[in-house]
Amino acid sequence: MTTSSNSPAAPTPPSDLPVTLGDLRASGWESRSVGEEMALNLERRIAEGTALSPGVQGFEDTVLPQLETAVLAGHDVILLGERGQAKTRLIRSLVDLLDEWLPVIAGSEINDDPFHPVSAMARALVAEEGDATPIAWIHRSQRYGEKLATPDTTIADLIGEVDPIKVAEGRYLSDELTIHYGLVPRVNRGIFAVNELPDLAERIQVGLLNVLEERDIQIRGHRIRLPLDIVLVATANPEDYTNRGRIITPLKDRFGAQIRTHYPRDVATEVEIVRAEARIARTELPISVPWFVEDIVVQASHLARRSPMLNQRSGVSVRLTIANYESVVANALRRALRTHEEEVVPRISDLSAALASTQGKIEIEAMEEGREAEVIAQLFAAATLLTFRESVALPEAGEIVAAFDDEVIAHTGDDLASASYLELLAQIPALEPPTRRIAGDDAGPGEMASALEFLLEGLHLTKRLNKDASGARALYRSRG
Repeated sequence: MTTSSNSPAAPTPPSDLPVTLGDLRASGWESRSVGEEMALNLERRIAEGTALSPGVQGFEDTVLPQLETAVLAGHDVILLGERGQAKTRLIRSLVDLLDEWLPVIAGSEINDDPFHPVSAMARALVAEEGDATPIAWIHRSQRYGEKLATPDTTIADLIGEVDPIKVAEGRYLSDELTIHYGLVPRVNRGIFAVNELPDLAERIQVGLLNVLEERDIQIRGHRIRLPLDIVLVATANPEDYTNRGRIITPLKDRFGAQIRTHYPRDVATEVEIVRAEARIARTELPISVPWFVEDIVVQASHLARRSPMLNQRSGVSVRLTIANYESVVANALRRALRTHEEEVVPRISDLSAALASTQGKIEIEAMEEGREAEVIAQLFAAATLLTFRESVALPEAGEIVAAFDDEVIAHTGDDLASASYLELLAQIPALEPPTRRIAGDDAGPGEMASALEFLLEGLHLTKRLNKDASGARALYRSRG
Protein backbone atom coordinates (compact mmCIF):
# COMPACT_ATOMS: atom_id res chain seq x y z
CA MET A 1 0.00 0.00 0.00
CA THR A 2 1.20 3.46 -0.86
CA THR A 3 -0.11 6.72 0.39
CA SER A 4 1.09 10.17 -0.52
CA SER A 5 -1.18 12.15 1.72
CA ASN A 6 -2.66 12.12 5.18
CA SER A 7 -5.78 13.89 3.93
CA PRO A 8 -8.32 12.98 1.23
CA ALA A 9 -7.63 16.17 -0.73
CA ALA A 10 -4.92 18.76 -0.38
CA PRO A 11 -6.06 22.28 0.56
CA THR A 12 -5.96 25.13 -1.93
CA PRO A 13 -2.90 27.38 -1.53
CA PRO A 14 -3.52 30.96 -0.32
CA SER A 15 -3.91 33.40 -3.18
CA ASP A 16 -1.20 35.78 -1.91
CA LEU A 17 1.71 33.33 -2.38
CA PRO A 18 4.38 34.11 -5.04
CA VAL A 19 3.64 32.61 -8.46
CA THR A 20 7.00 33.11 -10.25
CA LEU A 21 10.62 32.57 -9.37
CA GLY A 22 11.17 36.32 -9.35
CA ASP A 23 8.27 36.87 -6.96
CA LEU A 24 9.67 34.14 -4.70
CA ARG A 25 13.09 35.81 -4.56
CA ALA A 26 11.50 39.16 -3.78
CA SER A 27 9.43 37.64 -0.95
CA GLY A 28 12.57 36.73 0.98
CA TRP A 29 11.73 33.01 1.12
CA GLU A 30 14.77 30.92 2.07
CA SER A 31 15.53 27.40 0.91
CA ARG A 32 16.43 24.84 3.57
CA SER A 33 16.64 21.08 3.84
CA VAL A 34 13.78 18.94 5.11
CA GLY A 35 15.81 18.00 8.18
CA GLU A 36 16.46 21.66 9.03
CA GLU A 37 12.82 22.53 8.43
CA MET A 38 11.58 19.79 10.76
CA ALA A 39 14.15 20.60 13.44
CA LEU A 40 13.30 24.31 13.48
CA ASN A 41 9.56 23.61 13.65
CA LEU A 42 10.14 21.07 16.43
CA GLU A 43 12.23 23.60 18.38
CA ARG A 44 9.28 25.96 18.24
CA ARG A 45 6.84 23.28 19.40
CA ILE A 46 9.04 22.20 22.30
CA ALA A 47 9.42 25.81 23.42
CA GLU A 48 5.64 26.24 23.26
CA GLY A 49 5.03 22.99 25.14
CA THR A 50 3.16 21.41 22.21
CA ALA A 51 3.27 17.62 21.99
CA LEU A 52 5.03 16.06 19.01
CA SER A 53 2.35 13.37 18.55
CA PRO A 54 -0.75 14.42 20.49
CA GLY A 55 -2.72 11.41 19.24
CA VAL A 56 -0.22 8.87 20.62
CA GLN A 57 -0.42 8.02 24.32
CA GLY A 58 1.98 6.18 26.61
CA PHE A 59 5.22 7.30 24.93
CA GLU A 60 5.63 10.66 26.67
CA ASP A 61 8.60 9.61 28.79
CA THR A 62 10.08 6.90 26.58
CA VAL A 63 9.72 6.97 22.80
CA LEU A 64 8.85 10.62 22.15
CA PRO A 65 11.97 12.10 23.81
CA GLN A 66 14.14 9.82 21.66
CA LEU A 67 12.21 10.73 18.52
CA GLU A 68 12.51 14.44 19.28
CA THR A 69 16.25 14.04 19.76
CA ALA A 70 16.56 12.21 16.43
CA VAL A 71 14.63 14.95 14.60
CA LEU A 72 16.72 17.70 16.18
CA ALA A 73 19.85 15.79 15.16
CA GLY A 74 18.59 15.46 11.58
CA HIS A 75 18.69 11.66 11.68
CA ASP A 76 16.85 9.09 9.61
CA VAL A 77 14.96 6.84 12.03
CA ILE A 78 13.93 3.21 12.32
CA LEU A 79 11.17 2.38 14.80
CA LEU A 80 11.49 -1.11 16.21
CA GLY A 81 8.48 -2.71 17.86
CA GLU A 82 5.83 -5.43 17.78
CA ARG A 83 2.58 -5.01 15.88
CA GLY A 84 0.04 -2.53 17.17
CA GLN A 85 2.48 -0.16 18.88
CA ALA A 86 1.49 2.98 16.93
CA LYS A 87 4.69 3.03 14.87
CA THR A 88 2.98 4.13 11.67
CA ARG A 89 0.94 6.74 13.53
CA LEU A 90 4.13 8.15 15.02
CA ILE A 91 5.68 8.43 11.58
CA ARG A 92 2.63 10.12 10.09
CA SER A 93 2.60 12.65 12.94
CA LEU A 94 6.01 13.88 11.75
CA VAL A 95 4.24 15.50 8.80
CA ASP A 96 3.07 18.21 11.20
CA LEU A 97 6.72 19.30 11.56
CA LEU A 98 6.84 20.33 7.91
CA ASP A 99 6.03 23.89 6.80
CA GLU A 100 2.41 24.17 5.76
CA TRP A 101 3.28 25.27 2.20
CA LEU A 102 6.36 24.61 0.09
CA PRO A 103 7.22 26.22 -3.27
CA VAL A 104 8.22 23.94 -6.16
CA ILE A 105 8.88 24.43 -9.84
CA ALA A 106 5.49 24.08 -11.51
CA GLY A 107 5.17 20.76 -13.35
CA SER A 108 8.10 19.11 -11.56
CA GLU A 109 7.60 15.42 -10.80
CA ILE A 110 10.05 15.50 -7.90
CA ASN A 111 9.18 18.77 -6.16
CA ASP A 112 12.23 20.66 -7.44
CA ASP A 113 13.49 23.47 -5.22
CA PRO A 114 13.04 26.68 -7.25
CA PHE A 115 16.45 27.93 -6.08
CA HIS A 116 18.24 24.59 -6.54
CA PRO A 117 16.50 22.50 -9.23
CA VAL A 118 17.91 18.99 -9.73
CA SER A 119 15.81 17.36 -12.46
CA ALA A 120 16.59 17.90 -16.13
CA MET A 121 13.12 19.30 -16.76
CA ALA A 122 13.35 21.86 -13.95
CA ARG A 123 16.88 22.96 -14.80
CA ALA A 124 15.90 23.50 -18.44
CA LEU A 125 12.79 25.45 -17.46
CA VAL A 126 14.70 27.79 -15.13
CA ALA A 127 17.41 28.31 -17.75
CA GLU A 128 14.77 29.24 -20.32
CA GLU A 129 12.32 31.28 -18.24
CA GLY A 130 14.56 32.77 -15.55
CA ASP A 131 12.59 34.83 -13.03
CA ALA A 132 9.40 34.14 -15.01
CA THR A 133 9.61 30.42 -14.12
CA PRO A 134 6.16 29.46 -12.75
CA ILE A 135 6.00 28.37 -9.11
CA ALA A 136 3.47 25.97 -7.55
CA TRP A 137 2.83 25.45 -3.84
CA ILE A 138 2.28 22.04 -2.26
CA HIS A 139 0.73 21.37 1.14
CA ARG A 140 2.64 19.48 3.83
CA SER A 141 0.23 16.55 3.42
CA GLN A 142 1.53 16.06 -0.14
CA ARG A 143 5.11 15.74 1.08
CA TYR A 144 4.67 12.36 2.72
CA GLY A 145 5.03 8.99 0.99
CA GLU A 146 4.60 5.54 2.49
CA LYS A 147 5.33 2.03 1.22
CA LEU A 148 4.50 -1.27 2.86
CA ALA A 149 7.55 -3.42 2.14
CA THR A 150 6.71 -6.67 0.40
CA PRO A 151 9.00 -9.30 -1.15
CA ASP A 152 7.81 -8.34 -4.64
CA THR A 153 8.74 -4.66 -4.27
CA THR A 154 11.15 -3.65 -7.04
CA ILE A 155 13.80 -1.01 -7.55
CA ALA A 156 11.49 0.48 -10.17
CA ASP A 157 8.79 0.92 -7.50
CA LEU A 158 11.12 2.74 -5.13
CA ILE A 159 13.67 4.50 -7.29
CA GLY A 160 12.44 4.53 -10.87
CA GLU A 161 12.72 2.95 -14.29
CA VAL A 162 13.15 3.89 -17.93
CA ASP A 163 9.72 4.64 -19.38
CA PRO A 164 9.32 2.68 -22.66
CA ILE A 165 6.56 5.06 -23.79
CA LYS A 166 8.92 8.01 -23.59
CA VAL A 167 11.52 6.03 -25.55
CA ALA A 168 8.90 5.19 -28.14
CA GLU A 169 8.18 8.88 -28.49
CA GLY A 170 11.70 9.34 -29.85
CA ARG A 171 13.91 10.03 -26.84
CA TYR A 172 17.25 8.27 -26.45
CA LEU A 173 17.73 5.78 -23.62
CA SER A 174 20.56 7.98 -22.36
CA ASP A 175 18.20 10.94 -22.04
CA GLU A 176 17.32 11.65 -18.40
CA LEU A 177 13.81 12.65 -19.50
CA THR A 178 13.06 8.99 -20.32
CA ILE A 179 13.03 8.17 -16.60
CA HIS A 180 9.79 7.43 -14.79
CA TYR A 181 10.56 8.28 -11.17
CA GLY A 182 9.67 5.90 -8.36
CA LEU A 183 8.12 6.60 -4.98
CA VAL A 184 11.27 7.89 -3.28
CA PRO A 185 12.22 10.69 -5.69
CA ARG A 186 8.58 11.72 -5.96
CA VAL A 187 8.68 12.55 -2.25
CA ASN A 188 11.79 14.70 -2.70
CA ARG A 189 11.83 17.47 -0.07
CA GLY A 190 9.56 15.43 2.16
CA ILE A 191 9.28 12.35 4.38
CA PHE A 192 9.32 8.81 3.04
CA ALA A 193 8.30 5.86 5.22
CA VAL A 194 8.95 2.15 4.68
CA ASN A 195 6.76 -0.09 6.83
CA GLU A 196 8.09 -3.55 7.77
CA LEU A 197 11.52 -2.87 6.26
CA PRO A 198 12.89 -6.44 6.85
CA ASP A 199 10.28 -7.76 4.39
CA LEU A 200 12.06 -5.84 1.63
CA ALA A 201 14.33 -8.14 -0.38
CA GLU A 202 18.00 -7.57 0.44
CA ARG A 203 18.88 -6.64 -3.14
CA ILE A 204 16.17 -3.95 -3.00
CA GLN A 205 17.48 -2.67 0.33
CA VAL A 206 20.78 -2.04 -1.44
CA GLY A 207 18.95 0.47 -3.60
CA LEU A 208 18.28 2.60 -0.53
CA LEU A 209 21.94 2.88 0.47
CA ASN A 210 22.69 5.89 -1.69
CA VAL A 211 19.42 7.54 -0.72
CA LEU A 212 20.38 7.43 2.95
CA GLU A 213 24.04 8.34 2.73
CA GLU A 214 24.96 10.04 -0.53
CA ARG A 215 21.42 11.34 -1.03
CA ASP A 216 21.31 10.46 -4.71
CA ILE A 217 19.79 7.80 -6.93
CA GLN A 218 20.99 5.77 -9.92
CA ILE A 219 18.59 4.38 -12.51
CA ARG A 220 19.44 1.76 -15.14
CA GLY A 221 23.03 2.88 -15.38
CA HIS A 222 22.13 6.47 -16.25
CA ARG A 223 25.08 8.68 -15.53
CA ILE A 224 23.04 11.12 -13.50
CA ARG A 225 23.30 12.30 -9.97
CA LEU A 226 19.98 13.31 -8.56
CA PRO A 227 20.63 14.69 -5.06
CA LEU A 228 17.45 14.10 -3.11
CA ASP A 229 16.41 15.85 0.08
CA ILE A 230 14.46 13.23 2.03
CA VAL A 231 13.96 12.19 5.65
CA LEU A 232 13.64 8.40 5.61
CA VAL A 233 11.75 6.65 8.41
CA ALA A 234 11.21 2.89 8.64
CA THR A 235 9.46 0.42 10.92
CA ALA A 236 10.35 -3.16 11.76
CA ASN A 237 9.23 -5.93 14.05
CA PRO A 238 12.09 -7.01 16.36
CA GLU A 239 11.56 -10.67 15.59
CA ASP A 240 11.59 -10.05 11.85
CA TYR A 241 14.69 -7.94 12.41
CA THR A 242 16.70 -10.97 13.47
CA ASN A 243 14.93 -14.00 12.04
CA ARG A 244 12.22 -14.02 9.34
CA GLY A 245 13.74 -11.10 7.48
CA ARG A 246 16.71 -8.89 8.13
CA ILE A 247 17.96 -5.43 7.48
CA ILE A 248 21.29 -5.60 5.70
CA THR A 249 24.13 -4.28 7.83
CA PRO A 250 25.17 -1.37 5.55
CA LEU A 251 21.57 -0.09 5.49
CA LYS A 252 21.11 -0.52 9.23
CA ASP A 253 24.30 1.46 9.75
CA ARG A 254 22.98 4.38 7.73
CA PHE A 255 19.98 5.04 9.99
CA GLY A 256 20.97 7.70 12.49
CA ALA A 257 18.60 6.50 15.23
CA GLN A 258 16.95 3.22 16.20
CA ILE A 259 14.07 3.69 18.62
CA ARG A 260 12.28 0.88 20.46
CA THR A 261 8.52 1.27 20.85
CA HIS A 262 6.39 -0.62 23.38
CA TYR A 263 2.84 -1.42 24.41
CA PRO A 264 1.09 0.76 27.01
CA ARG A 265 2.74 0.02 30.34
CA ASP A 266 -0.26 0.68 32.56
CA VAL A 267 -3.96 -0.09 32.38
CA ALA A 268 -5.09 3.55 32.68
CA THR A 269 -3.16 4.59 29.56
CA GLU A 270 -4.54 1.74 27.47
CA VAL A 271 -8.07 2.51 28.67
CA GLU A 272 -7.65 6.07 27.39
CA ILE A 273 -6.36 4.77 24.06
CA VAL A 274 -9.32 2.41 23.72
CA ARG A 275 -11.81 5.16 24.53
CA ALA A 276 -10.27 7.35 21.86
CA GLU A 277 -9.91 4.68 19.16
CA ALA A 278 -12.90 2.34 19.55
CA ARG A 279 -15.57 2.66 16.87
CA ILE A 280 -18.93 2.08 18.49
CA ALA A 281 -22.02 1.30 16.41
CA ARG A 282 -24.25 4.30 15.90
CA THR A 283 -27.38 4.03 18.00
CA GLU A 284 -29.95 6.34 19.51
CA LEU A 285 -29.54 4.58 22.87
CA PRO A 286 -27.07 6.07 25.37
CA ILE A 287 -24.02 3.87 25.99
CA SER A 288 -22.38 3.60 29.40
CA VAL A 289 -19.39 1.31 29.79
CA PRO A 290 -18.69 0.54 33.48
CA TRP A 291 -15.16 1.17 34.71
CA PHE A 292 -14.64 -2.47 35.65
CA VAL A 293 -15.57 -3.69 32.15
CA GLU A 294 -13.00 -1.32 30.65
CA ASP A 295 -10.38 -2.50 33.14
CA ILE A 296 -11.08 -6.17 32.50
CA VAL A 297 -10.84 -5.81 28.73
CA VAL A 298 -7.50 -4.00 29.06
CA GLN A 299 -6.18 -6.31 31.80
CA ALA A 300 -6.86 -9.31 29.55
CA SER A 301 -4.50 -7.84 26.94
CA HIS A 302 -1.85 -7.07 29.56
CA LEU A 303 -2.05 -10.63 30.87
CA ALA A 304 -1.89 -11.99 27.32
CA ARG A 305 1.39 -10.11 26.78
CA ARG A 306 2.89 -12.11 29.64
CA SER A 307 1.16 -15.44 29.09
CA PRO A 308 3.36 -18.47 28.36
CA MET A 309 0.42 -19.96 26.46
CA LEU A 310 0.72 -17.29 23.75
CA ASN A 311 3.46 -16.67 21.23
CA GLN A 312 5.04 -13.48 22.54
CA ARG A 313 7.25 -13.02 19.49
CA SER A 314 4.26 -11.92 17.42
CA GLY A 315 3.05 -9.53 20.11
CA VAL A 316 -0.43 -8.77 21.44
CA SER A 317 -1.56 -5.63 19.71
CA VAL A 318 -3.53 -2.75 21.20
CA ARG A 319 -5.82 -3.43 18.25
CA LEU A 320 -6.87 -6.58 20.14
CA THR A 321 -7.98 -4.48 23.12
CA ILE A 322 -9.89 -2.09 20.88
CA ALA A 323 -11.60 -4.92 18.97
CA ASN A 324 -12.60 -6.67 22.20
CA TYR A 325 -14.00 -3.44 23.63
CA GLU A 326 -16.04 -2.92 20.45
CA SER A 327 -17.33 -6.51 20.56
CA VAL A 328 -18.39 -6.28 24.21
CA VAL A 329 -20.26 -3.01 23.65
CA ALA A 330 -21.86 -4.35 20.47
CA ASN A 331 -23.11 -7.45 22.33
CA ALA A 332 -24.60 -5.21 25.01
CA LEU A 333 -26.30 -3.17 22.28
CA ARG A 334 -27.77 -6.33 20.78
CA ARG A 335 -29.24 -7.25 24.18
CA ALA A 336 -30.59 -3.74 24.78
CA LEU A 337 -32.41 -3.81 21.45
CA ARG A 338 -33.92 -7.24 22.10
CA THR A 339 -35.02 -6.52 25.68
CA HIS A 340 -36.08 -2.92 24.93
CA GLU A 341 -33.67 -1.43 27.46
CA GLU A 342 -33.27 2.33 27.57
CA GLU A 343 -29.46 2.22 27.92
CA VAL A 344 -26.59 0.08 26.63
CA VAL A 345 -24.47 -1.19 29.55
CA PRO A 346 -22.00 -4.06 28.99
CA ARG A 347 -21.71 -6.82 31.62
CA ILE A 348 -19.36 -9.66 32.47
CA SER A 349 -21.52 -12.03 30.41
CA ASP A 350 -20.84 -9.83 27.35
CA LEU A 351 -17.15 -10.74 27.57
CA SER A 352 -18.04 -13.98 25.81
CA ALA A 353 -18.43 -11.92 22.63
CA ALA A 354 -14.70 -11.15 22.77
CA LEU A 355 -13.88 -14.75 21.78
CA ALA A 356 -14.42 -14.01 18.09
CA SER A 357 -12.44 -10.76 18.15
CA THR A 358 -9.56 -12.33 20.10
CA GLN A 359 -8.95 -15.56 18.19
CA GLY A 360 -7.61 -13.91 15.05
CA LYS A 361 -5.29 -11.52 16.87
CA ILE A 362 -3.25 -13.88 19.05
CA GLU A 363 -1.06 -16.85 18.29
CA ILE A 364 -1.35 -19.84 20.60
CA GLU A 365 1.82 -21.76 21.39
CA ALA A 366 2.05 -25.16 19.72
CA MET A 367 1.38 -26.99 23.00
CA GLU A 368 -1.95 -25.16 23.35
CA GLU A 369 -3.25 -25.64 19.80
CA GLY A 370 -6.91 -26.59 19.75
CA ARG A 371 -7.52 -24.92 23.12
CA GLU A 372 -7.93 -21.35 21.87
CA ALA A 373 -11.38 -20.82 23.41
CA GLU A 374 -10.24 -22.22 26.75
CA VAL A 375 -7.09 -20.08 26.80
CA ILE A 376 -9.06 -16.92 26.01
CA ALA A 377 -11.63 -17.74 28.71
CA GLN A 378 -8.80 -18.20 31.23
CA LEU A 379 -7.34 -14.80 30.29
CA PHE A 380 -10.63 -13.00 30.87
CA ALA A 381 -11.27 -14.88 34.11
CA ALA A 382 -7.81 -13.92 35.38
CA ALA A 383 -8.38 -10.30 34.31
CA THR A 384 -11.74 -10.23 36.11
CA LEU A 385 -10.21 -11.68 39.28
CA LEU A 386 -7.37 -9.15 39.17
CA THR A 387 -9.74 -6.19 38.76
CA PHE A 388 -12.03 -7.50 41.49
CA ARG A 389 -9.23 -8.01 44.01
CA GLU A 390 -7.65 -4.64 43.29
CA SER A 391 -10.86 -2.60 43.34
CA VAL A 392 -13.56 -4.20 45.48
CA ALA A 393 -13.68 -4.24 49.29
CA LEU A 394 -16.31 -6.69 50.52
CA PRO A 395 -17.05 -6.52 54.26
CA GLU A 396 -20.43 -8.13 53.55
CA ALA A 397 -18.88 -11.29 52.07
CA GLY A 398 -19.91 -13.51 54.98
CA GLU A 399 -23.49 -12.23 54.94
CA ILE A 400 -23.77 -12.79 51.18
CA VAL A 401 -22.40 -16.34 51.37
CA ALA A 402 -24.81 -17.09 54.21
CA ALA A 403 -27.73 -15.91 52.07
CA PHE A 404 -26.72 -18.32 49.31
CA ASP A 405 -26.49 -21.14 51.86
CA ASP A 406 -30.27 -20.92 52.11
CA GLU A 407 -30.60 -22.54 48.66
CA VAL A 408 -30.68 -19.23 46.83
CA ILE A 409 -29.67 -19.39 43.16
CA ALA A 410 -28.70 -16.41 40.96
CA HIS A 411 -29.15 -16.55 37.18
CA THR A 412 -27.19 -14.27 34.85
CA GLY A 413 -26.76 -14.04 31.09
CA ASP A 414 -26.16 -11.72 28.19
CA ASP A 415 -29.81 -12.08 27.14
CA LEU A 416 -31.45 -11.20 30.46
CA ALA A 417 -33.07 -7.81 31.00
CA SER A 418 -31.83 -5.56 33.79
CA ALA A 419 -35.12 -6.07 35.63
CA SER A 420 -34.13 -9.68 36.37
CA TYR A 421 -31.07 -8.45 38.27
CA LEU A 422 -33.09 -5.90 40.24
CA GLU A 423 -35.39 -8.73 41.32
CA LEU A 424 -32.34 -10.65 42.56
CA LEU A 425 -31.19 -7.62 44.58
CA ALA A 426 -34.63 -7.49 46.19
CA GLN A 427 -34.44 -11.22 46.92
CA ILE A 428 -30.95 -10.99 48.52
CA PRO A 429 -30.71 -7.63 50.36
CA ALA A 430 -27.06 -8.32 51.32
CA LEU A 431 -26.07 -7.87 47.67
CA GLU A 432 -27.43 -4.32 47.37
CA PRO A 433 -24.78 -2.31 49.34
CA PRO A 434 -21.67 -3.70 47.55
CA THR A 435 -23.46 -3.56 44.20
CA ARG A 436 -24.29 0.10 44.81
CA ARG A 437 -20.68 0.87 45.76
CA ILE A 438 -19.43 -0.72 42.54
CA ALA A 439 -22.05 0.91 40.31
CA GLY A 440 -22.09 4.35 41.93
CA ASP A 441 -24.77 6.31 43.77
CA ASP A 442 -26.45 7.56 40.60
CA ALA A 443 -26.44 4.20 38.80
CA GLY A 444 -29.46 3.22 36.75
CA PRO A 445 -30.93 -0.28 36.28
CA GLY A 446 -28.43 -1.28 33.56
CA GLU A 447 -25.42 -0.18 35.59
CA MET A 448 -26.74 -1.93 38.71
CA ALA A 449 -27.26 -5.13 36.72
CA SER A 450 -23.71 -4.94 35.37
CA ALA A 451 -22.24 -4.26 38.81
CA LEU A 452 -24.20 -7.17 40.31
CA GLU A 453 -22.93 -9.56 37.67
CA PHE A 454 -19.35 -8.37 38.32
CA LEU A 455 -19.87 -8.90 42.05
CA LEU A 456 -21.21 -12.44 41.58
CA GLU A 457 -18.34 -13.33 39.23
CA GLY A 458 -15.85 -11.93 41.73
CA LEU A 459 -17.38 -14.01 44.53
CA HIS A 460 -17.05 -17.09 42.35
CA LEU A 461 -13.45 -16.38 41.34
CA THR A 462 -12.50 -15.78 45.00
CA LYS A 463 -14.04 -19.20 45.77
CA ARG A 464 -17.02 -17.97 47.77
CA LEU A 465 -19.70 -19.12 45.32
CA ASN A 466 -19.98 -21.94 42.82
CA LYS A 467 -20.78 -21.25 39.18
CA ASP A 468 -22.34 -23.43 36.52
CA ALA A 469 -21.84 -21.86 33.09
CA SER A 470 -23.09 -22.59 29.62
CA GLY A 471 -21.95 -20.05 27.05
CA ALA A 472 -22.89 -16.59 28.27
CA ARG A 473 -25.49 -17.96 30.70
CA ALA A 474 -24.45 -18.73 34.28
CA LEU A 475 -25.92 -19.90 37.55
CA TYR A 476 -24.33 -18.90 40.88
CA ARG A 477 -25.05 -20.94 44.01
CA SER A 478 -23.65 -21.92 47.37
CA ARG A 479 -20.46 -23.94 47.57
CA GLY A 480 -22.06 -26.15 50.18
